Amino acid sequence: MALLLAELIGESGVVIGFDRSAVGVETARAKVAERGVPNVSFIVGGATDLSFDEPFDAVVGRYVLQFQADPAAMISALAAHAKPDAPIVFHELDWSGTCSTPPAPTYDRVCRWCVAALERSGASAHMGLALAAAFTAAGLPAPTLRLEALIAAPEHARGNLELMGNIARTLGPAMAEHGIAQPAELDADTLVDRMHSEVLANRSVVTAHLEIGAWAPAQHPA
Repeated sequence: MALLLAELIGESGVVIGFDRSAVGVETARAKVAERGVPNVSFIVGGATDLSFDEPFDAVVGRYVLQFQADPAAMISALAAHAKPDAPIVFHELDWSGTCSTPPAPTYDRVCRWCVAALERSGASAHMGLALAAAFTAAGLPAPTLRLEALIAAPEHARGNLELMGNIARTLGPAMAEHGIAQPAELDADTLVDRMHSEVLANRSVVTAHLEIGAWAPAQHPA
């Protein structure tokens, strides 16, 4: 996300990213150094811990709020670092859109497992559709919203299924830890092939999770 923003603003602008994970920050720094982008930097810290010499022209977050206990508080803290009327932009997932029609049972079951793993790990599986409420609770105007989702006919569903397979593999340890599904049930190495065979046999149209963006201008107390 930071590199994409750097492309949008050009060499005259500066992008500062932050994360509480020192390992995550070091990984991000290494990627930026490898690509030779001089105007992107990263610091370790949280939204309420940081201070800056100047306010920002925009605040952007992607797949961040779903992991916060109080998303509105985080939006408010970040908006405080922005200039008045600067765009506050967030992009989050919502798993309420996942489905297959006619049903492909393995795909639908894996989607349910992923939702359960996220929620039992303390994350929200439905932050996307909660963005509007979080923005207004943070004292911002009601945001503009946009939604996209991957959808595919059976013959073109392999990409959707590989995406879901990768997510399921990542969440596999959480599934096992919380008693949702064990590695043998998930069988990550054959999962995509099994889902694909079922989708083709059932002639299922496959829809992935919703991708929802929200943005509104920063507002500060008079």
